Amino acid sequence: MSDTPAPTALGGLSPEESAKLQEAFKDIATRSQKLLQDFSQKYQSEGPQPTDPLHLTQTFMDFTAKMMADPNRLVQAQVELWQQYMKLWQVTAQRMMGQTVAPVAEPARGDKRFNDPAWKDEVVFDYLKQSYLLTARWLQGTIKEVEGVDEKTAKKVDFYTRQFIDAVSPSNFAMTNPQVVKATVESKGENLLKGLKNLLGDLERGKGNLAIRQTDMDAFKVGGNVATSPGKVVFQNDVIQLIQYAPATEEVYEVPLLIVPPWINKFYILDLKPENSFIKWATEQGYTVFVVSWVNPDERLAKMVFEDYMNQGPLAALDAIEKATGARKVSAIGYCIGGTLMAATLAYMAARGDDRIAACTFFTAQVDFSEPGELGVFIDEDQLASVEEMMSKKGYLEGSEMATTFNMLRANDLIWSFVVNNYLMGKDPFPFDLLFWNADATRMPAAMHSFYLRNMYQKNLLSQPGGIVIDNVPIDLRKIQIPVYIQAGKEDHIAPARSVYKATQIFSGPARFMLAGSGHIAGVVNPPRNKKYQHWLNETAKNPPTLAEWQAGAQEFPGSWWHDWDKWLSALSGPKVAARVPGTGGLPALEDAPGSYVKVRSGE
Repeated sequence: MSDTPAPTALGGLSPEESAKLQEAFKDIATRSQKLLQDFSQKYQSEGPQPTDPLHLTQTFMDFTAKMMADPNRLVQAQVELWQQYMKLWQVTAQRMMGQTVAPVAEPARGDKRFNDPAWKDEVVFDYLKQSYLLTARWLQGTIKEVEGVDEKTAKKVDFYTRQFIDAVSPSNFAMTNPQVVKATVESKGENLLKGLKNLLGDLERGKGNLAIRQTDMDAFKVGGNVATSPGKVVFQNDVIQLIQYAPATEEVYEVPLLIVPPWINKFYILDLKPENSFIKWATEQGYTVFVVSWVNPDERLAKMVFEDYMNQGPLAALDAIEKATGARKVSAIGYCIGGTLMAATLAYMAARGDDRIAACTFFTAQVDFSEPGELGVFIDEDQLASVEEMMSKKGYLEGSEMATTFNMLRANDLIWSFVVNNYLMGKDPFPFDLLFWNADATRMPAAMHSFYLRNMYQKNLLSQPGGIVIDNVPIDLRKIQIPVYIQAGKEDHIAPARSVYKATQIFSGPARFMLAGSGHIAGVVNPPRNKKYQHWLNETAKNPPTLAEWQAGAQEFPGSWWHDWDKWLSALSGPKVAARVPGTGGLPALEDAPGSYVKVRSGE
């Protein structure tokens, strides 16, 4: 009897492993075929999709023509790149001979793509990394030096060039990422097989579009382990549910607090879990907290306009709060686009002599859009027309479309890191409540969203007295004379701090500006217990014209800014009264918090 082992079904694999592999390929083939059939049917029913929906072709053609108009500068730039490559080749050769040399190019601080030690320790991967960084920086630098290009076009070209540069990073390809190479060898390619399954799953979930999973969506449940602060829905209409939260103290301030979050995302960013819930913390400071929970609109609300969101949003909430508590005066918070709406609402109320809002806080909210940051690259006539055409088909903009736009602002962190993890490493994304919320985007009614994009971002009419008219009332932000607290994030890529600061030069009342460390989310959701980041305050009597001047005289404080805000608002919130229990006042409880509106997911 021979001692020779039985042959394996596939080279190096046992019969069991071979059978498992063949079964996996069979499943992939079946699912791929169905996806192709679905795509073919969609193509036939909807017709061919536009090949250049962002209208980039003409932009880059015009830009290239201006670049070629100065051939001497282009040749000089190419010589400079060649010289850098020569230096890199020399340094690499020295390393291969065992010498210790300084790198020619290093990743920027915080660039996580090249954290694996092999990017430094292995000569080949170190060369790939430095070659990529040299080329990327040369390309961006060369583009910025092209003359005769208007500012908007230059920003658009720079932004989309960076998207291309990020996409072609060697970290995004199996054969040039040392982590993926190692995983492939160790698992005999199982990581790539699992990654292909993940890719197919995301395509199926996106109904033919790639919907990259950023977290384990099954690990969280709204009202289960996120959005858990106790309370009751005490009012609702077609646009909002109004939640009144249970008190955490025996006495509360007389003036209730109304929070108006953005309708682009859901309100529970302020109530992810008890440890970092702003809503829970505010109740613990003695505030009667009400929160607007926006509807996730469908085609039935396609004709809803901006003034509908004002009338059925904060104004309806004010009426309901007075019925629920008997309090006529209310303080308010507007977050992001919710803050933009609150500014318009305050100006509307001032014009009508309505003084029910005693003070207002703005979380990273813009009212002057002359410097909107990188989101401005999406706002030109061609792109707006494409968005409006897309919305006209359904009556709304799908939440995933806006989510993709925001993800592009931080593509390496919010797109390519998950491509590597999910598809190349074959891993499932880590359960993370913040990314669960980020993926739980809402739709936007066509008429309202078009009004917002055109009048705020494109034309910047809100900042101009009488620039927009809401419900027959010309809106003039200068008429806002109540005390305001304006928060901005130092690293905010959605509402840049210098843009948010402009509100201090428009509102007429006392404005306390505070600059928080971090960005659009962590700059707001930073509970004192975490002892993270920092914030800056400038106690001068009047805010100077620019953020840079304000920063020059500002003082840095460690940790959260929440206590500073509480000190400011508590002085404006009246005496203490007996705590109010939701549903026992003038409005009965309709259902438990977080309500049903917030649980409606886009695509379901």
